[in-house]
Amino acid sequence: MSEEPIISAKGLSVDFQISGGLLTKNVYLRAVNNVNLNIPKGSFYGLVGESGSGKTTLGRAFLKAVNISDGEVKYCDEEVEYDLKTLQKKQLKDYRKRAQLIFQDPYAALSPRMTVRDIIAEPLEVMGLTSTREETDERVREIAAKCRLNLEHLRRFPHAFSGGQRQRISIARALVSSPNFVVADESVAALDVSIQADILNLLKDLQTELGLTYLFISHDLSVVAHICDHVAVMYLGRLVESAPTRVLFDAPRHPYTKALLSAIPSLDPDDKGNTLKLEGEIPSPTNPPPGCKFNTRCVHAIDICRNEEPKLEHTGDRHEVACHHWSELFET
Repeated sequence: MSEEPIISAKGLSVDFQISGGLLTKNVYLRAVNNVNLNIPKGSFYGLVGESGSGKTTLGRAFLKAVNISDGEVKYCDEEVEYDLKTLQKKQLKDYRKRAQLIFQDPYAALSPRMTVRDIIAEPLEVMGLTSTREETDERVREIAAKCRLNLEHLRRFPHAFSGGQRQRISIARALVSSPNFVVADESVAALDVSIQADILNLLKDLQTELGLTYLFISHDLSVVAHICDHVAVMYLGRLVESAPTRVLFDAPRHPYTKALLSAIPSLDPDDKGNTLKLEGEIPSPTNPPPGCKFNTRCVHAIDICRNEEPKLEHTGDRHEVACHHWSELFET
């Protein structure tokens, strides 16, 4: 893993208009708010948080699949460097082959009217990466083999496959254009546990073989602990903590991260654990609380938390946390 980032975000914000028109004031929802994040080349970077925290929107911003409202996102590999906010049409077409997405639902992500061969070949044909059918077929067979699909599979339609096999088809489609950066958005959430392990091992093997960088979005912290090198935690559109995986799991320094980790089920049936229950629901992003966004659910909140928003602070060992009093509460 390199120290150089393949994706670098500074002050990144993404807004969505949710109401407004000719005679009414526009109302915007800020789904991602002032995010600073670097994803090193060759890393398996995890992104966790509750539903509605902005994980998927952040991943799609890195793919230029949603408009960037404020800040900047830069992509850099050995060949090119792009500012995603100002990408022109020609540059965007080139970026599409360098950055790809693995969808969450393997059942909804594949067209039932196309054979597996045509599904995997579609990115090559749309992007114009091959000039002949023979060249396309050769590339499809090559990536299918890497994803543990055989020639017989290529002739079938998606309905003939299980969830795990469909996800391998989705992975092959994402990798057929030889990308460097891949966003895996809850890519094993819809699969059985045994199949999850198979897909995770496949992703790891492909990373080693093809030199890939992953942004792995998940709500399953046990999966993240197993597969990721570094983990960032999001809450209501903001990053609240970021650290190498082992450091984060051994010594969480934000109350929200600590509550998430305490909810991981134990394999010991006699272990009652010490789960920290979070009261209430995540606030609406259309009306976020002032100060620290977590103050409405944090038992440690004091006046400064309700009035002043904390910034990500470096605490050593590549560990960052956004909490006014993390040192008094959680320093080990």
